[in-house]
Amino acid sequence: MSRAEEPSRRTVLAAAVAAAVAGSAGPAAAATPDVTGREAAVTPARPVDYRAWTSYADWCGGTAKGTRTVAGARPGVVIGAPAGTVDYTDPHTGTTAVWEYATWTSVVHRLTVPATEVIASWNARTPAGTWLQVELTGTYSDGTATPWYVMGRWASGDQDIKRTSVDDQTDDRSTVWTDTFAIDDPATGLRLDSYRLRLTLYRKPGTTATPTVWRLGAMGSDVPDRFTVPASTPGVVRELTVPRYSQEIHSGQYPEYDNGGEAWCSPTSSQMIIEYWGRKPTAAQLAWVDPAYADPQVCHAARFTYDFQYGGCGNWPFNAAYAATYKDLQGVVTRLGSLTDLETLVAAGIPAITSQSFLKAELTGAGYGTSGHLMTVIGFTADGDVIANDPFSPTDQAVRRVYARREFENIWLRTKRYNASGKVVSGTGGVCYLYFPARPSTAQLAALAAVGVR
Repeated sequence: MSRAEEPSRRTVLAAAVAAAVAGSAGPAAAATPDVTGREAAVTPARPVDYRAWTSYADWCGGTAKGTRTVAGARPGVVIGAPAGTVDYTDPHTGTTAVWEYATWTSVVHRLTVPATEVIASWNARTPAGTWLQVELTGTYSDGTATPWYVMGRWASGDQDIKRTSVDDQTDDRSTVWTDTFAIDDPATGLRLDSYRLRLTLYRKPGTTATPTVWRLGAMGSDVPDRFTVPASTPGVVRELTVPRYSQEIHSGQYPEYDNGGEAWCSPTSSQMIIEYWGRKPTAAQLAWVDPAYADPQVCHAARFTYDFQYGGCGNWPFNAAYAATYKDLQGVVTRLGSLTDLETLVAAGIPAITSQSFLKAELTGAGYGTSGHLMTVIGFTADGDVIANDPFSPTDQAVRRVYARREFENIWLRTKRYNASGKVVSGTGGVCYLYFPARPSTAQLAALAAVGVR
């Protein structure tokens, strides 16, 4: 569970998400011709646009200032000849250091869905003495421009800088809330029409070390305002064998990382899927963990997803980036549209981490309510119900749960809900993390493409 007793940044986003329909009729509808060629039905277009830069051509197509593109099985960008040096004062340590830097800026991506929200995510390796920054700028639907917004300052380790989001970024039309760009008042009709992403790669002067970035992308969305969502029809019966880890057995451990395991739903879920794909930390990487603690890899995941500004382990892109630090894994943050999307992924062997909030009475068998919680969807029963590894469980053995399809679908996909005080607050609108191999199978590629991820 993610800090369930206090309002999360997702609550702050409620006004932005909840007002979306008031300002717009929503995404354009697509007419589907029947066998006679007539328009037989009108179905809404997917209200999500995920775009990523991953190929050699993608990286060559951007604007480089001191970076160079590298080929190979996983093309990417690295520091070539640095563009210059800059001082950076780490806000969490007060330490000022000089860093060489180089930048790469994407081409403009015009959103197929003019967006009320955008979330960037990336996959990279940052050796000791290096780190990176991801920024976003865009053009509003009225033709004006946003500032450059910092979407994250990140390193896989924590010895050089403290990975961090950046607060207080706004132009009074849009704001960055930890990891999410959001239009302040969608009811005005204002949207983000297009964006560019900029990478800045840093290293200690005089060294040859460099970050390597293999994937950079962003999910833009304009999810309709809704307390409930249409029911989907069950279509897949399958359960993936995913390791089970409880966050609760870590309660009180390493309180410097958001007061310990009670708040570690996100890294615990991430670790389950990382190990599903056959990866895990080495003994040397776990040497810092108290040997008396069970499942030390969960402690490790909490430490290396922790956002020092947010004060928690629930930064969505930081979790995806952590997963991609393991050999030949990729991680993205996106939104899905239904349980049918999740079934498509599970059928291809890809589990997903979903983000949801709910009252205790809204999810039968959970036994708790939460203002924000991550769990892992690993399959579907013959009745279509959701099989989830829910880390908010007393033991590892108790992690596997079966939740009613209709209840789960609604709490995950809605954008508005009532909290325990009767106040209208936000839901995540289908946010999920997807982790998958660098070289997916043909079936996995098709499933990812079907849910808008390439």
